[in-house]
Amino acid sequence: MSEQEHNDRHYSGPGNSSPEYRAPNDGARMPVPGMPQPPVSPWAQQQGPPPPGMPQPPVNPWAQQQGNPWTQQPAAQGYPPQASAWDQPNPYRGGPLPQPGYTPPPKPGIIPLRPLGLGEILDGAFQACRRNALAAFGNAFVVQAVVSVLLIGLGAGFFVSIDGWLQSGSAGGEVTGPVLGTVVGAVSTLGGLSMAGVLIVQGLLVLPVVRSTLNLRTGFGQVWRLARGTLGPLAGLGLLMLAGAAVGVTVLAMLAYLIIDTFDAAGLIVVIPALFAVMAAAVWVSVKLSLAPAALVLEGIGVFAAIRRSWRLTGRNWWRTFGVMALTSLIVNILTQVLTVPLSFVGSMLTLAESAVLIGVSVVLILVFSLLLGALACAFQSAVTALLYVDLRIRREGFDLALMKDQENPQAQDPDFLPGRNAVPMARNTPPGPPAGMK
Repeated sequence: MSEQEHNDRHYSGPGNSSPEYRAPNDGARMPVPGMPQPPVSPWAQQQGPPPPGMPQPPVNPWAQQQGNPWTQQPAAQGYPPQASAWDQPNPYRGGPLPQPGYTPPPKPGIIPLRPLGLGEILDGAFQACRRNALAAFGNAFVVQAVVSVLLIGLGAGFFVSIDGWLQSGSAGGEVTGPVLGTVVGAVSTLGGLSMAGVLIVQGLLVLPVVRSTLNLRTGFGQVWRLARGTLGPLAGLGLLMLAGAAVGVTVLAMLAYLIIDTFDAAGLIVVIPALFAVMAAAVWVSVKLSLAPAALVLEGIGVFAAIRRSWRLTGRNWWRTFGVMALTSLIVNILTQVLTVPLSFVGSMLTLAESAVLIGVSVVLILVFSLLLGALACAFQSAVTALLYVDLRIRREGFDLALMKDQENPQAQDPDFLPGRNAVPMARNTPPGPPAGMK
């Protein structure tokens, strides 16, 4: 290239600001007249066909439309078409990814291992009694039969004593105080004995209920074998509550008698409100102590330690415990009355017969049927109380974690394994109730 051409190309560059070559507008640059024009690129204009005899120029591969190499190419004649690699399933792709959300807790037995709702407590109690029918209903029937025999014997003795006092002092009113005291003492003793029987059943049935949380079945004799070391303290707890109820009712009755005897009708203004207050206090104390038999038998602790344990577990949960127990008692009483009324009607019809045999048979049938209904009701209520104990321990101590740990314990294969016996209470702030949507 000559020096003149080199200079011309230099001054024709896009960055040249010489006045001889500038764009008057923002459009294409126009050369100034008299100046040589820059060489034109051979690629900037359409080339014509070459003259004859000249070789064909090479074809620019980018000047024509290229096909997609990944698309399916037409197969040759006689060969099957080849599928694209993009149409094949991904061998590294697994199943659908799990959606984030609530994962339910395990349920190895009758209840899920988390804080329970009312329906779960009632259903769990029914399932525990159904799976361990002999352990639940059989033991309840035995305890109820023993208590009934004692009640009949003591009731007959009290009736004979009251009848003798009434015949000896029929002329005066000096026997009113002793008779009233005897009646109140008899009622409190019989009621306390019945309550002691219920406490014994509650203590025994906590064993099959807790074992059922891990799907372990319990037999009739196995209950007594597992509770062998706690039968003495359990009886002591029942006697302590029996003595407390008898003494309390007797003292309160004597005070009410003295007030009425001193102030006549005006004393009723004090006695009647005091009576309702005493009844409310008795209900409050009974709910606070309702879990003592379960704690005594399952944890293997003493009488007073079980009382403190029940008192602490029901703290801040008294109304919930009272509501569940009251609703259970209402359901059981309604069902019992529905089943008892037809039998009572049949029994009353049989007693109208002149045959002493029919009368005796009707009395025996009514007594046996009443014992069966009492055993069913007591077993179900005891199972509900046991699950209330389990639920409160889950809420306050993380007892569900202890049950999960016991589920993986190799000792769980032992037929007499008792879950939660050696569980260590853990501090746990659990909201009162099951997770949302689980009630």
